[in-house]
Amino acid sequence: MKRIFLFLGIWGAVVLGYAQPGKPYNVVFILSDDHRYDFMGFMDKVPHLETPHMDRMAREGAHLENAFVSTSLCSPSRASILTGQYAHTHTIVDNNAPMPEGLTFFPQYMQQKGYKTGFFGKWHMGNEGAGKQPGFDQWVSFRGQGVYYSPTFNINGEEVKQPEGSYTTDLLTEYAIDWLNSLDSEQPFFLYLSHKGVHAEFEPAERHRGTYKDMPVVTPPSMYLTATDSSMRVGTETPYDGPVNREDIPEWVRKQRYSWHGVDYMYDGAIVFEDFYRQYCETLRSVDESIGAVIAWLEERGLAENTLVVYMGDNGFLFGEHGLIDKRNAYEASMRVPLLAWSPKLVKPQTKISQMVMNVDIGPTVLDLIGMEKPEQMQGYSFLPLLQGKSIEGWRDKVYYEYYWEWAFPQTPTIFAVRTDRYKYIFNHGLWDANELYDLDNDPYEMNNLIRDPQSQEIAGQLKKELWDWLESTGGMQIPLKKIYQKRIDHLYRGTY
Repeated sequence: MKRIFLFLGIWGAVVLGYAQPGKPYNVVFILSDDHRYDFMGFMDKVPHLETPHMDRMAREGAHLENAFVSTSLCSPSRASILTGQYAHTHTIVDNNAPMPEGLTFFPQYMQQKGYKTGFFGKWHMGNEGAGKQPGFDQWVSFRGQGVYYSPTFNINGEEVKQPEGSYTTDLLTEYAIDWLNSLDSEQPFFLYLSHKGVHAEFEPAERHRGTYKDMPVVTPPSMYLTATDSSMRVGTETPYDGPVNREDIPEWVRKQRYSWHGVDYMYDGAIVFEDFYRQYCETLRSVDESIGAVIAWLEERGLAENTLVVYMGDNGFLFGEHGLIDKRNAYEASMRVPLLAWSPKLVKPQTKISQMVMNVDIGPTVLDLIGMEKPEQMQGYSFLPLLQGKSIEGWRDKVYYEYYWEWAFPQTPTIFAVRTDRYKYIFNHGLWDANELYDLDNDPYEMNNLIRDPQSQEIAGQLKKELWDWLESTGGMQIPLKKIYQKRIDHLYRGTY
């Protein structure tokens, strides 16, 4: 296999292609792991962060500015992408829940339409295995979270050790492009390239290691609301002079500050915040290069005009918001994700889509593109008209969120939430604690909980009703329980039953 990263950024002569009348669109779906919505160069959020190929997708295509996941956790989110269903419907509610029988993944419908389908990368959905799954003709994957260096891949059912020192992001891109090269030129295809990057613990490619060692670290204004006498202040704090309600910060948030997912005890104290922040950005660079390699291949083969490329993160990621890191909760940095779409014929340059879209919409959108109606069991909707610059009558005006407590990370409770264009209501389930209401127009950092505000009681009550009505109408009025035999692994009660 050629080392694709050696020619990244050197486009050379580009062969422009034009879609033939009636010719099916190809689809490339590139998924990253835990990439938060605003860590892209063109967002001007992170000083010196470079993502030229994501920037290009936004510049020449569409940036879906308000994209959300229905559950910010790997397995549930990935299952929602493939099934078009919420977690309480497909029942893969955490990273250990088994995959039930009878689920249908949208690539299975594409196979019925004559598409060749290939999956490359992290599966981690409903099981720990790496074996071939329904809907894919070509399969390259690995067990669980995988590793960044010298991985073992399952290739169509066979375990194949990769060369010592090889890097997973590069390998997956190479395998994907090799598969594309093997296809008949007239064969419509669906490529699902599912990266391990940028999942913790972050390990950048050697060529990127240390490239951001001097990057300024910018922390959110909510990072120090729960600070203790032993909390270390790092980086440059984002300026903020708005109102803050310290009284109604939930107790579970305060306590989580000193935990695996808190800034004062990150990963049991294994790394400091500045290194954590910079290594994440360095690890992201190879994911960005992967996007560039795939687009370069499409252009060189004259297929760009007849292909839709979608890039998405499976979850968001917190970098100090509310004193927390990682994901799972319903705060913006956790449930909001990057979503870009690039297709020279289909999507006009510099398209900005402000409507709220979700991970459950991916399957319906892809099927719409290839001329198939949305299957009845899918709960998402096609946003294809939005990509084409059209309006959609009755498009959603709110998104819903659910997260179910996990035994391995007991510091985060079961959470249900609803978010409109302006407000977010969070219901912290199963514990004696405050619920939350935020006015996102006036409080984008979610620092002023309005749950006791007399003027906000009507909107809080309305959103709470809509949240529970949504759960009832979609079959979500139960907490899916899973057997827990293991000893506890959280730092407070490790080794106990």
